[in-house]
Amino acid sequence: MNLPSRVKLVDVGPRDGLQNEKAPVPAGVKIELVHRLQAAGLKDIEVTSFVSPKWVPQMADAASVMAGIQRQPGVRYSVLTPNMTGFEAALKSKPDEIVVFGAASEAFSQKNINCSIAESIERFAPVVAAARAAGIFVRGAMSCTVGCPYEGEIDPARVGYLAGLMKGIGVQHVGVADTIGVGTPRKVQRAVEATLRHFNIDDVSGHFHDTYGQALANTLACLEMGVWQYDTSVAGLGGCPYAKGATGNVASEDVVYLLHGMGIETGIDLDKLVDAGVYISDFLQRKPNSRAATAILNKRAG
Repeated sequence: MNLPSRVKLVDVGPRDGLQNEKAPVPAGVKIELVHRLQAAGLKDIEVTSFVSPKWVPQMADAASVMAGIQRQPGVRYSVLTPNMTGFEAALKSKPDEIVVFGAASEAFSQKNINCSIAESIERFAPVVAAARAAGIFVRGAMSCTVGCPYEGEIDPARVGYLAGLMKGIGVQHVGVADTIGVGTPRKVQRAVEATLRHFNIDDVSGHFHDTYGQALANTLACLEMGVWQYDTSVAGLGGCPYAKGATGNVASEDVVYLLHGMGIETGIDLDKLVDAGVYISDFLQRKPNSRAATAILNKRAG
């Protein structure tokens, strides 16, 4: 086993976690969530998405949220930019990193962004070029790398194809995402193996949803391959609007508990992270969707 001694977590709660909430979450609440995450030791936070408010109304306040954050040195603030319009809007708020995305499933690509995989990557080429020219790091999110709600199981060769396209347009890092949470350890490892034909281990991360309760097992399977970067979401916030029944991302609290229990450093204070999850969950009027948080809160109450 080639376990890393330290792991970097990107908390995607403020963006991926909140984008599908039906009731508006005020900019002030989102800003406070980011502040609480960085206070807990998070050094990478996916803050918002510069998308059309028509499609994702919850992210209409992207510029206000970015403007309101008290930035800390050493923290990387990333934003999703689906096209040049989004990128140009994002540029004004000086993100450290932008995220572009593509699916390993043709059907998902068509349903999600109305174009083929190859066309989606062509659309992102000018965005990537502009970001890199501006000195902004570019991360690529690869969705449906294990399964698709329309196509079923995804061949790892499709994942390799997408990774190669992303590498070809200048994407610097890719996340292997199990968008609907159907993955199991060996399937996820095969998707990562296909990605590693195009990207170095230091430029690959895991992004797992917990629909079937497999996210921690899949994280461990990737840790054993040496993958040391993961997307997680505080309080297990989020799902996928184009994948019916897909529950949230794996909870940051659960992953931190796992890592600390294995002696792997994260630089994150688990108690403060639990508090951040309670803050946003209280606002949303529900309990944190994290086993570790629930156990810690019960222990505190006792």
